[in-house]
Amino acid sequence: MKQQFAFFFFFFLMTCSIQAQNVVGTVTDESGFGLPGVNVTETGTTNGTITDVDGKYMLKVAGLNGSLTFSYIGYTTQIKPIGGSTEVNITLLEGLLLGEVQVVGSRSFKRSSTNSAVAIDIIDLSDIQTRNGQVEINQILQYAAPSFNASKQSGSDGADHIDPATLRGLGPDQTLVLINGKRRHQSSLINVFGTRGRGNTGTDMNAIPVSAIKRIEVLRDGASAQYGSDAIAGVINIVLNDQTDALRGNITYGTSSTASQGTFAAGTPNADGKNRLYDSDKSFDGNTVKVGTNYGMKVGEDGGFINLTSELISKARTLRPGASFRQGFGEAAIDGFNFMVNAAVPLSRKTELYAFGGRNYRDTDAFAFSRDNETPRNVIGIYPNGFTPRITSIITDGSMSAGLRHEMDNGWKVDFNNTFGKNKFHYQIKNTINASLEEASPTEFDAGGHSLSQNTTGLDFSKYYKNILKGFNLALGTEYRTENFVIFEGETGSYAVYDVNGVPVTNPSQVIPVDPVTGEERPGGSQGFPGYSPANTVDKFRSNLSFYVDSEINLSDAFLLSGALRYEDYSDFGNTVNYKLASRYKISDALALRGSLSSGFRAPSLAQKYYNLKFTNFVGGTASEVLLSPNNSPVTRGFGIQELTQETAQNVSLGVTFSKGNFTATIDAYQIKINDRIVLTDYFDATQLGINVESAQFFANGLDTKTSGLDMVLNYKHIMGENTLHFGLIGNINKIDIEKINNGNLDADVFYGPREQYFLKASAPEYKFGFNTRFVSPKFEAGLALTQFSGITLLGWEVFESDDDFGGTPGAALEASKDVYDPALVLDLSAQYHISSKLSFTVGANNLLNKYPTQQDADWTDSGGYWDSVQMGFSGMYLFGRVGFRF
Repeated sequence: MKQQFAFFFFFFLMTCSIQAQNVVGTVTDESGFGLPGVNVTETGTTNGTITDVDGKYMLKVAGLNGSLTFSYIGYTTQIKPIGGSTEVNITLLEGLLLGEVQVVGSRSFKRSSTNSAVAIDIIDLSDIQTRNGQVEINQILQYAAPSFNASKQSGSDGADHIDPATLRGLGPDQTLVLINGKRRHQSSLINVFGTRGRGNTGTDMNAIPVSAIKRIEVLRDGASAQYGSDAIAGVINIVLNDQTDALRGNITYGTSSTASQGTFAAGTPNADGKNRLYDSDKSFDGNTVKVGTNYGMKVGEDGGFINLTSELISKARTLRPGASFRQGFGEAAIDGFNFMVNAAVPLSRKTELYAFGGRNYRDTDAFAFSRDNETPRNVIGIYPNGFTPRITSIITDGSMSAGLRHEMDNGWKVDFNNTFGKNKFHYQIKNTINASLEEASPTEFDAGGHSLSQNTTGLDFSKYYKNILKGFNLALGTEYRTENFVIFEGETGSYAVYDVNGVPVTNPSQVIPVDPVTGEERPGGSQGFPGYSPANTVDKFRSNLSFYVDSEINLSDAFLLSGALRYEDYSDFGNTVNYKLASRYKISDALALRGSLSSGFRAPSLAQKYYNLKFTNFVGGTASEVLLSPNNSPVTRGFGIQELTQETAQNVSLGVTFSKGNFTATIDAYQIKINDRIVLTDYFDATQLGINVESAQFFANGLDTKTSGLDMVLNYKHIMGENTLHFGLIGNINKIDIEKINNGNLDADVFYGPREQYFLKASAPEYKFGFNTRFVSPKFEAGLALTQFSGITLLGWEVFESDDDFGGTPGAALEASKDVYDPALVLDLSAQYHISSKLSFTVGANNLLNKYPTQQDADWTDSGGYWDSVQMGFSGMYLFGRVGFRF
C-alpha cells in the first residue's frame, strides 16, 4: 500500500499541467501595518485566498490581464488591475466600522502579530483544511502550533469523547478560548483518567466546525490581565469566516491501517486487525467521512453579511491491541452534526449589529474495560463469555453571541456584547448489566450526565490616538459573567445496589445477591460507567465582575510599550488583581526584540469544586471501587483537604523576531510559575468509610510548578516564476518542574505520588519539532511534513506493587513501572490537483510510515492498551482523499 501511494503521488507530481500564474503582494493600512485576514479574490470568480500575519498573500490566477478584489471588515473594498505584473501591493482605506477585528493579545486595531510585543501564531484554516488530512481542530493544531499538544484517549471514560489539549504543557483549563474575540464556554466534562489534563476541565474546540473558521490566532503568553481567568498559558482566538457570494465545501474520506507495530502473543485482541471485539477481521478501520459546506451572502449594500456553515462527520471506532481485560482499546466512534453562523449588519455608517453562534451535536461510542465471565460483575446467564460495556454519550454544545459596535464622534469605539454558551453530556451505557439484579438486569441504562452553562456580558471602549508620540491606544471595559454547573441523575438501575428481592438497598439489613463462583457480593450500578445517583446531583451557580484597562504606546518608530491591569471579584472565593507589561524594540527594520512580564490566575472551576462520583478503576486488570469526593464534602475535610482557592501565576517571556523578504523567524523563551495548582490527588485508603469503596480521590491546590521552554517558528517562501516553494520549521522545548507538593500533614506519596507526577510532566513532550515543505504551482500542490517527538516516560501500575515482586531491591517496583517511550518521527504527505478554479482533488497520508509509540506491557498501562496516549497516538497510518469545491 505504501509503495502504491508513493507511485501515485510522484506520478501525480510529474504529469500535472501548469497553466495559470501566481500573483503575490502585501496589503497594508494607511499607517503601513500589514493587515492579516484580508480577503483577496480574482475579480468575477470565487478563486481567492486571505493575507497572512504580515498582510502578505499569494494567489493563482487565470492570467495577468484581470484584476484583484481586496475586501476587509472595517475597510473600503477595492479592485486593482493586475496589469501584467506578478506582484500587486495595495493600501486599504478605512471605511465603515463594520466588524473590526483585533489580533489577539492586543486591543489595538493597529497591531499585527509580527510587530506585537508577545508571541502569536496565526493559522489560516481556510487554506490548511483543504490540504490537511485532519478533520478536527485539535488534531490540526497539534501539527501547526509549536507548543500545542492533543491526542486521542482510550479507556478514559468521558475523555474518550472530548480530546484534552494543552498549551506549553499546562492544563487544558489554563488556556482561554475565544470566538471572534469573545469568551467561549468550557466543557462540563472533568478529566479523571487519561494521560493529559487529569483533574482539569477545558474547552471543547472540536465542537466548532473547521469549515466555519477563517483563521486561528494562538497567543503563547500569559494574558489574565487582558482577558481574565484561565489565560495562564495563553489564549486561542478562533476567527469565523466572513466571505460572501460563494459556496465552498469539501468531502473527505479517510481510513486507518490496523497493522499495529509491535510483537503480540497469539490471540491478542485486535492485533493486526484480527480477533476484533464484536467485529470481523479488517486491514483498515476508523473509516471517516466529513462533509463541510460554507456559504456567505451580502446583506444590504453597505458591507453587511451572513455566513453559514454546516458540517457532518461520521467516524467509525478504531481497535488496537490491548490486554485481555481491555479488548476494546482504541478511539471512540463519532457521529455528529455542526452548524455555525457569523453575521454583521450596519445600522449606520458608524454603528453595526453583529451576531455569531451555532450548535454541535455528537453521538459518541467508546468501549470500557472488559468483564470476565467468572466475576461478581458478570451474570453468566446474560453474558456466558463475559462482556465489554460501551460508554455512549450524546454531547450537545450550543452558543450565541450578539452585540452592538459604535464609533462615537470623538473617536471612541464602543462594543456592547452578550454571549451565552452551554455544554451538556448525557451518558447511555450499553452492552452492560447491573450485576445485583442478576438475570433480571437490563443491558442498557440511562446513566444521567452533566452540563455547564455560561453567560458573559461585556462593555468595551477603545480609542487610538495617532498624534500622541507615534501612536497610542487606550482600552478599558467591564465584564459580568455567570456560570451554572449541573449533575443530573440517571435511572435507578444505573446506580443502585439491589437486594435478593430486586429492591434497591437503603439499609444494612437487606441481603445483597452473592456471586455463586467467587462468593462475593454483587456490585450495583451499570458496569463500565455507574450512573449518577440523587446523592451526586449538583446545581451550583457563581458570578464574577471584572474591570480592566489596557494600553499600548509607540514611544518611537522602534519602541513599543504596553500594559494592562485587571480586577476580578468572584462570588465564591474573593477577588484578585493582575497586571501585564510588554515591550518590543526594533533594532532594525528586520530585527526586533520583545518581552513580557505578567501575573495570572485561574479560578477553580465549578466542576472541580462539586464534581463527585463512585466509579470502578482497573489497576493491573483488577477492578476496585473509588469515591471521587466533592471539595465541599465533610469526607474531603475529614481527609485534611482544604477548600479550593485560585491558582496564581507569574509569566516571563523574552523573544526575538526577524523578517526580511520572504523569510520570517520568531524565537521566544518563557517561564511560567504557578502556585496552588489544582490537581486530582492519588488514591487514599477509604475502606473505613463503610460505603463499599476501597479508595478516595479529591481535588486540591496541591502543587507549585515551574514550566520553562522555548518556542520557534521559521518560514521561508521561494518564488520560481509561477511556482512557489514554502519551507517551515516549528519547534517547542518544554520542561515542567514540581517545586513543591502542598500535602500539609498528609503522606506526599499518597497525596500526589510519583505516578501522578510523571503524568503531569508528560503533559507535553520535552521537545517537538516540525518541518514542512510545500510546492505550489497553478494546477498542483504537494506537501511533506516531518514531526519529531521527544521521548516520554510514564509510570505503570507496577509502582503500587511490592518491591519483593520485582527482586526485592529498594525501588525495584518504581523502576519496573517505568514505561519509556522512545523519540519518534512521523511523516505526512499530501498532493492536491486543481481540476478547475472550482474543483480540486487531494490525496494524502498522515503517519505514512505507520509509526507507533514504543510498545509497553498492556497489563500495567493506564489505558490497558500496549501504548498510552502519547506522541502521535496509537492509530497508525491514516490515508485520506478529499474533493473540494467552490461556486
